[in-house]
Amino acid sequence: MAQGKRISADIDPTALHTIQALGAAAKQARLQAGEGQAAAATRLGVHVQTIGRIESGQRGCTVHGQAG
Repeated sequence: MAQGKRISADIDPTALHTIQALGAAAKQARLQAGEGQAAAATRLGVHVQTIGRIESGQRGCTVHGQAG
């Protein structure tokens, strides 16, 4: 898929709902911890926009990390 605005119509509605629910849960956990998006991004080693995309339930977000 070319980069740019993603269209949610080409994904199974159940999968899209799950992605959005996970994003909402991530946001709620961050807020309960009293952490802003910038602090979370720094701690996780990602760009602050990535945190926003994850929390808003955008599909196609990729985060590469190291185990352990």
